[in-house]
Amino acid sequence: MKLSARNILPGTILSVTKGTTTAHVVLDLAPGPIVTASITNQVVDDLGLVAGRPAKAIIKASDVMIGVE
Repeated sequence: MKLSARNILPGTILSVTKGTTTAHVVLDLAPGPIVTASITNQVVDDLGLVAGRPAKAIIKASDVMIGVE
């Protein structure tokens, strides 16, 4: 698979929590942060996403915002 995104971060799925239509997939990027992706339940099923499976967080964003008070 080739992608235009440059931020491809390997990790391990910690958990998959399905809602009515959307699932939250928590990915451990050890030894770094933990990220959560909100994706459809259908994609979770299609990709066979389960806790303990290796996966990649692919991040493509045109803006990064930071705020302070």
